[in-house]
Amino acid sequence: MSCYSLKLFYALLLLLLHAAVSILGFNSLPNSTEIKCIETERQALLNFKHGLIDRYGILSTWSDDDSNRDCCKWKGIQCNNHTGHVETLHLRGQDTQFLIGAINISSLIALENIEHLDLSYNTFPWSYIPEHMGSFTNLRYLNLSYCAFVGTIPSDIGKLTHLLSLDLGNNFYLHGQIPYQLGNLTHLQYLDLSYNDLDGELPYQLGNLSQLRYLDLAGGNSFSGALPIQIGNLCLLHTLGLGGKFDVKSKDAEWLTNLSSLTKLRLSSLHNLSSSHHWLQMISKLIPNLRELRLVGCSLSDTNIQSLFYSPSNFSTALTILDLSSNKLTSSTFQLLSNFSLNLQELYLGHNNIVLSSPLCPNFPALVILDLSYNNMTSSVFQGGFNFSSKLQNLDLQNCSLTDGSFLMSSSFIMRSSSSLVSLDLSSNLLKSSTIFYWLFNSTTNLHNLVLDYNMLEGPIPDGFGKVMNSLEVLHLSGNKLEGEIPSFFGNMCALRSLVLSNNKLTGMLPKSIGLLSELEDLYLDGNSLEGDITESHLSNFSKLKYLYLSGNSISLKFVPSWVPPFQLIDLGLSSCKLGPTFPSWLKTQRSLYELDISDNGINDSVPDLFWNNLKYMIFLNMSHNYLIGSIPNISLKLPLRPSILLNSNQFEGKIPSFLLQASQLMLSENNFSDLFSFLCDQSTASNLGTLDVSHNQIKGQLPDCWKSVKQLLFLDLSSNKLSGKIPMSMGALVNMEALVLRNNGLMGELPSSLKNCSSLFMLDLSENMLSGPIPSWIGESMHQLIILNMRGNHLSGNLPIHLCYLNRIQLLDLSRNNLSRGIPTCLKNLTAMSEQSINSSDTLSHIYWNNNTYFEIYGVYSFGGYTLDITWMWKGVERGFKNPELELKSIDLSSNNLMGEIPKEVGYLLGLVSLNLSRNNLSGEIPSQIGNLSSLESLDLSRNHISGRIPSSLSEIDYLQKLDLSHNSLSGRIPSGRHFETFEASSFEGNIDLCGEQLNKTCPGDGDQTTEEHQEPPVKGDDSVFYEGLYISLGIGYFTGFWGLLGPLLLWRPWRIAYIRFLNRLTDYVYVWLW
Repeated sequence: MSCYSLKLFYALLLLLLHAAVSILGFNSLPNSTEIKCIETERQALLNFKHGLIDRYGILSTWSDDDSNRDCCKWKGIQCNNHTGHVETLHLRGQDTQFLIGAINISSLIALENIEHLDLSYNTFPWSYIPEHMGSFTNLRYLNLSYCAFVGTIPSDIGKLTHLLSLDLGNNFYLHGQIPYQLGNLTHLQYLDLSYNDLDGELPYQLGNLSQLRYLDLAGGNSFSGALPIQIGNLCLLHTLGLGGKFDVKSKDAEWLTNLSSLTKLRLSSLHNLSSSHHWLQMISKLIPNLRELRLVGCSLSDTNIQSLFYSPSNFSTALTILDLSSNKLTSSTFQLLSNFSLNLQELYLGHNNIVLSSPLCPNFPALVILDLSYNNMTSSVFQGGFNFSSKLQNLDLQNCSLTDGSFLMSSSFIMRSSSSLVSLDLSSNLLKSSTIFYWLFNSTTNLHNLVLDYNMLEGPIPDGFGKVMNSLEVLHLSGNKLEGEIPSFFGNMCALRSLVLSNNKLTGMLPKSIGLLSELEDLYLDGNSLEGDITESHLSNFSKLKYLYLSGNSISLKFVPSWVPPFQLIDLGLSSCKLGPTFPSWLKTQRSLYELDISDNGINDSVPDLFWNNLKYMIFLNMSHNYLIGSIPNISLKLPLRPSILLNSNQFEGKIPSFLLQASQLMLSENNFSDLFSFLCDQSTASNLGTLDVSHNQIKGQLPDCWKSVKQLLFLDLSSNKLSGKIPMSMGALVNMEALVLRNNGLMGELPSSLKNCSSLFMLDLSENMLSGPIPSWIGESMHQLIILNMRGNHLSGNLPIHLCYLNRIQLLDLSRNNLSRGIPTCLKNLTAMSEQSINSSDTLSHIYWNNNTYFEIYGVYSFGGYTLDITWMWKGVERGFKNPELELKSIDLSSNNLMGEIPKEVGYLLGLVSLNLSRNNLSGEIPSQIGNLSSLESLDLSRNHISGRIPSSLSEIDYLQKLDLSHNSLSGRIPSGRHFETFEASSFEGNIDLCGEQLNKTCPGDGDQTTEEHQEPPVKGDDSVFYEGLYISLGIGYFTGFWGLLGPLLLWRPWRIAYIRFLNRLTDYVYVWLW
């Protein structure tokens, strides 16, 4: 058949096919393009959008108007061209553009034909992966990584039998075990569960995933048990990552040899890998085929590495990435690798024991990235030149004990400068002088990132720095001692994106030239001593600025009221600047703020109503310590990020709006709020509150009886208000509560029995109220976590229940100024915490501010960041406030009651006790001698009792005792002497008519009986004694004048000595109180 005839035949065939399609009623091509999305699926997508905050307009095309009803044309959506069903939902976020808020994947179940679902790199905190994920039966691709999901992995995912790729990695807060049902996904080729908080044993059913090419379970997980040998069935694997506390056994290593396709192996936190020769042998056999090998945190030694790379032939020519971070390697391994690793491009050796004391001349010709951070390098390490690799781009020498001597230069060194180096991290070293700057001038020509944070750099930044380092994009110099003004040459560094100069000693005004940095995204100048005005001319060119921190300077921000900044900030820190007295109107334009701190700015104004709308994007707001006035509007506003809100120390008034219930931390102390009922009892707003501090306000009336609505509360402080009535029963619903402070109100009645449900309490402060009745036994029976119990200044009666001795964690116990009677229980020795001479306060604080993934699920990442325990305590007779560090104090105060009987000798077991006050009771008997065992005691008050007998001499042996009051008792005999006991004033002992001693200026019987020796004749002087007599007389006069003239009165004349020692004691006490 000719060519022409063949073309004609094909043309006729196409015409026939077209006619057949038309006759059979199939859609023609023009009609197929008119296919629109299904209405139910469109509604499902709109419902999905409803719970999200789209500040970057990612879902701007998702609208319900008539002009844009076809969801198949919406961004991120792909539909089937023939059916119109949604098949792809691809909403992957980016570094600068992402969705946030509470996500509802369940609303997408109507998308029955969806095959591709990608929501990765967005922020959905406190959202759960729904249990019925198995409803998406047609899914082939599911990516929910980097989304901040919480909870567990639902077993229902095991029903997605068509799934080819599953990525749940880098959510960090997914916990629990891997569901064994994942073994049903037999078509799966990609599985990433890395960087979560998963635990338990790996299900052996993972061995069923015979099509798997990529499996990563490393990073952050805490798996345990044996590695299932069934993983050896995954013979198609090219990437394997395992991490956790696996029980690595030699017999379990055989399956590694089955993974013949493996090119990437990542093992982390396998601490007993170093002791398993067989495992290392199996890994060694894999190395010739590997392109990437990571053995991180496996306790490996130099010997282990030598067994892996026993010869150059075993060092794979394909291996380009080697990570041996966080092991126990020394410079021997570094030298070994430099001999063999000619093809390495990335080498990570951070957090080892590598000591490099000679000039570096390693041979890494292909190396691009080198990490030697957290090792040790001596002063001569760079003197031989800069010869890591001619291709080296990233060098990390963080925390390597580098000094100025490490960067001494020579002419030969200057000739070997690196043009390839792009990023250099020298933070947390011991650099002091400008030597490092001159070294940088001469050793780098194309540096983009330079990090010198947390050294000891002094003086000004050299002028030449700005002329030579024009290529810099990132410059971090925080935490040094840099002085002088901010150099104007920064304006010439036009490529700068991040400039961090925080926490130095910089002075002067902000140069106008800094406004030329049009590429700037981060500007951190906080923690310096800058002064002067900052106007819009400084900032008007910063169209890309995202992070601005100026806190802690003496600067004033003076912008014209109509100024609209060209930037949208994410974080803004202006604490302790001078923004006031009016509220800065330009803040209303910042609609993308995550964090805002304008505390301590002297703002004396009301907050514009529109400003509160910006809270829906925030995770942290601090406007405390100003003079903000007026009320907060009760607007309808959702706070999906559960922010931490600090509004304390202002002049807000009126009702607390209910939308603030959605905050995780709400600090409202020292204001003029007057109503709590409408805030707590609003059932229309779901509460996320973990911390509520409304102390020092004007709240009147009874406590609300609707505490079940805020049952997640951990810290509640309502002290110093005008509350009255009884404590409601519903307060017992706060079963998670750790601190309850109702101090200084007018509460009455007995404690409700429901409070025994609050078994997590470590602080209970009900002092300065009018509570009555007995101390309930359930305080000791149920509240075993109590560290602080303060019920001072009430009308409590009855005896001290022995159940209080069950409080083995108690450190501060104050039941003073009540009507308690009978005796002190003898079981005091069971107060274990007071029996220990030292308390690890950091352990105590970690117990109080515990933080784990369950905590994050409920309360959020910023919860309790600004909250510290505020403890009001009687200390040495004076009421003082204490903060967290003083949790090492241990004190018992039972004063001003009607206690009777003797002081139990068991008090001598409380070796850690710092203060003991039993004054103003009806105690009798003698002071037990065992009280001298209390070597940590600083204050002892037993005054105004009926105690008799002698003062035990053991009291004088307590070296730290600074305050002693035994007055107004029936003590007798001589006041003990010795140590510093004589420095106590007469007031410590007055009112004891049978006491005697010099402190009371009262002699004791027998003090006048003294025997005198007879006068002895002086010896007869010899003829040769004249010279020596003169010498001795001269020495005597000098000794008498120099020693006895100054120190003699202090030693021989008791009033002077007592006055001098008393002065030293008062000075010590003053310094001690001042420091605390």
